[in-house]
Order: sequence, then C-alpha cells, then structure tokens
Amino acid sequence: MMVDFPTSDSTDPSVDDTPSAQPPRTPEVATPTKSTNTIRILAIILVAFFILSGVLIAYKTSTIDTQPSPTPASNTPPTNPPANNNTTHNNQPTIPITINGQVNSSLVDTNQTHCFDANSAITCGQSFNGQDAQYQGNQPKYKDNGDGTVTDLNTSLTWIQNPGAKKGYYDAIASADSFAYAGYSDWRVPSIKELYSLMDFQGTDSAVTADDAANLTPFINDTYFDFEYGDTSQGDRIIDSQWVTNNIYVASVMGGQECFFGVNFADGRIKCYPTSSSINKGYFLRLVRGDAYGINDFVDNNDSTITDQSSSLMWQQADSEEAISWGDALTYCENLELAGYSDWRLPNAKELQYIVDYTRSPDTTNSPAIDPIFATTSITNEAGQKDYPFYWTSTTHIRSNGTGSNAVYIGFGRCLGYMNNQWMDVHGAGCQRSDPKSGNINDYPTYFGPQGDVNRLYNYARCVRGGTATPSVGADPASFSSGDASSQLNPQEPPASISPNAQQPPPEAISACTGKDQNASCSFVAPEGTITGQCLVVENQLACVPENAPPP
Repeated sequence: MMVDFPTSDSTDPSVDDTPSAQPPRTPEVATPTKSTNTIRILAIILVAFFILSGVLIAYKTSTIDTQPSPTPASNTPPTNPPANNNTTHNNQPTIPITINGQVNSSLVDTNQTHCFDANSAITCGQSFNGQDAQYQGNQPKYKDNGDGTVTDLNTSLTWIQNPGAKKGYYDAIASADSFAYAGYSDWRVPSIKELYSLMDFQGTDSAVTADDAANLTPFINDTYFDFEYGDTSQGDRIIDSQWVTNNIYVASVMGGQECFFGVNFADGRIKCYPTSSSINKGYFLRLVRGDAYGINDFVDNNDSTITDQSSSLMWQQADSEEAISWGDALTYCENLELAGYSDWRLPNAKELQYIVDYTRSPDTTNSPAIDPIFATTSITNEAGQKDYPFYWTSTTHIRSNGTGSNAVYIGFGRCLGYMNNQWMDVHGAGCQRSDPKSGNINDYPTYFGPQGDVNRLYNYARCVRGGTATPSVGADPASFSSGDASSQLNPQEPPASISPNAQQPPPEAISACTGKDQNASCSFVAPEGTITGQCLVVENQLACVPENAPPP
C-alpha cells in the first residue's frame, strides 16, 4: 500500500471557493437609449472590476496570513471546549517548525502494558492503582515503506530507518541541509518531542557497568528502526546510544557547557548532551520529514484546568503543592475531583513530556520549563537555589534485571547532579530520568550515576484527563519475562554494598585506576569532559573519584 505524503499545495480551509451568488436583475421600466446602454455597460464593467479585485485581495490575504487549524489528535473533540473569552497560549519548540503550515500532534502511547509494584510485575489494581498500563492511548503503529523509511501511522511522521555512523553534533545538523533520500529532499533534524514520540517503555534500563547487551531491550521498536548500543570495543559504554535533536538548551549545564536535548534509546532517558565535538564520541541522527509535531495549543478554561487543543488533553492548572511518593501521586490523581470531573489520572511519560516548554528554564526565564498558563510550585533545591520540581509520571522505568523499583519523572526545573564537589544542573530543565518509587530516603545514596544525579524519592504531581486514553486491565504479570527474576532487588532495602553516600563508579573510573595504588592521581574522559581525581576504594574496587568529591 502506498503512503500519501503531504505536498506543497495545501488547501487553506479559510478560503471559501463557493461561487458567489449573482445580484438580482432590476426589471426594466423603460426602453433605454443608446447612451443609456453605454453608461450601463460601463457601470457593470466597473462594478465587476471592483468585485473581482476585492475577491483577489481577500484570497491573497487569507492564503498568506492565515494558518490552517492544527490537525486534531482524533475525531473526538476536546474534553471541555473553551468559551470565547478563554485565554490561549501557543508553546513553540526551541526551533519552531511548520511544514506546509500544518501541525500534527497525535500523541503516541508509551506501550507499557504491565503494572509494577515497588519491585516486580503485578496484576493491575493489586497495588499502586492508576499506573501507566491501566490506561491505553494511541498504540504505536508503524509501516515499513520498503525504501529505507518508516512511517509512524499515529503522527504521520516518516523516519529514516538506518541512521548511519555517529557524528559530531554540528556535523549531524549540517548533514540534513542537502540530504535527499527515497525521492524526498525535505528531511530535517527532529525536535526533542518528535524524537521522544518513538520512545517505547517496554525497554529495559541497563546498568552503567554492563558490557553485554544480549539480555537488554532498547527503548525503541528495533523491528522497524535500526538501533545500536554503544560499541565497547571502541571504548563506548553499552548505554552510549544518544540521538540528536534540534533543541539546544536555552541555559547551560556542567557550569557553562552548551548542550542539546537528546534521547538515549539504550537507557530510556532525556538529558542535555554537549555539542562540542572535543568532549564526546559522537551521536546518532535519525532524520524525519512530515508535518510538525509537538506544538501545544493551550486554553485556560477558567475553572482551574487547562486544555491542550493539540492533544485533546485537559490538565490540572496547579500541582500537588507538595512533594509526595510515587504511590501517593497515583492516589492523589485518581481521587482528584476538579471542575466537575472525577476521571483524573497521573500522566504517562510521553503525555507529561509533551507539555514541556524547551524555550524556558530557571536560569534564562526565571521560570520552570512550562508555559506560564500553568501554576508551578517553587522549591529550594539541594544547591540552595530557587528552583522548580520534578514531576512523577505513571510510567515505570524497568531495569535490565526485570525489577520495577523506579518510576519516570520529568524535570521542569534544573536536573541536578553532584559534580566537582558541587551541585549543578547536569541534564537541563526538561530532562527525563527516574527515582525510586518508595522506601526511606535515608537508605538511598544522595546522588548516583556517572553525573551524580540527585536522588529525591519525593516529587510533585500534575494530573491529566481525556485524550485518547481508555481504562485497561493491563497484561498478565506471568507474561513479563525481562531479566532474571532471581536478581530482583527489594527497593525498601537497598543493596548492603551501597552506603548512603556511595555511587556505582563508571567503567572509565575503574579503568583509570587499574594497576595504580590507592590515593594515586588519576583521570578519565566522561561525556561531560575530562575528570581528574584520586584512586579510592568505591564499592569494594579501586576507582577514580573526582577531586573534592565526598568520601565514597
């Protein structure tokens, strides 16, 4: 079956091409003279000229100045059509894109079909009621076009199937300028929302130290899309599969580093990666074509709710106003009654990321990364700065061993990490990471991972309703077979080998101290640059600990 692609000749719905009715004839009351006929003919010609000129001017104005209405997400109208006096906001991506004046915003579901408690797969509703798998939206649907491209049948975006070799960021951006493939020359670098639409949360999160991808599932459908994990033979980590977007952070990370928001389909996260080619090993680029995706169209319903007309989702205008556990966030939204509705729920990862405004940040707009039509609670972060919260989603971040102890959050404030003896923004406002679902915060390390991600355990909630999501019973937990169940961890009791201030060292840090004595000087190259430090015992092994870092 052929796929109908948009052409440059789009029809403007604002132009009425119905033939105009002819004016009624005036009955003749006397036989006109020759001069009268001449005058009448000239008058008719003059009137016709002005009418035709007016039609042409109106047509030209409407086709140039009027954009078509956004393509609806479904045939279902918005859950609460706005009144005429409501306020509208348009949230544009960092680099606004419209193709033929069209906008496509059909949100794709996360594809998470199993429910989880704070450890393993369970029967939906058994505990933690209201999670991702209990609401199913537009399920991922793709078509292999047989020409090296894949079309997403929800968003109508067409993607390159094979990304080719890794490139430096600006080399990747430049490569799109003259790229022609499969008979098309309008390929472009995707926005972060477009690329994230491909995220598949049946993927499993690999440990940073993993050296084998045999038992891993990527966070993208690799039946349709070519995918590679990091090449450990070339010095990569397994998780080094970062993908380019056109969204450069409006602030900076790591104390002044320019970065772009990218998707890691190996570990299922969004972070801000350095654009400089001197401090990274390159990124993958999957070009896209088609109508723009991910441009919000917010309407204030004047009842403490906001409708996004681009997705038909209705949002709680405020938030939970306090940090709560994941389970409490689920309950908070399931029990919320607001504006006459009681079918509120905690949004899944894709729904919540869809309302991030990547043109905003605490450091550049003194605001969260969301349209100011929303009310957002301010917090004081670990660095003592005024900041904005992480927000829970209903989506579980599944580990490679099959456990479901972490849930996904979206950071609307600085995404902090502990680096070089200080807290700093390491991932950018608009990141997507995960936190433990439950337990005692004192039993967890203050920070973890290669960039020292802050560990909070308690985050905020903003509820949603409507869209295409419908209740679901979820999949049978017996059908879940990711990883080795015998290795599952109880998140209520973190591993005994992890002390409150410890973190698992990355393989580069371990290699930097191979053959060296304890307390020896060391250095290694990480995604954020060259790290210098001292060889110390971490997790019963010698590793390079950054200078002035807290004792392991």
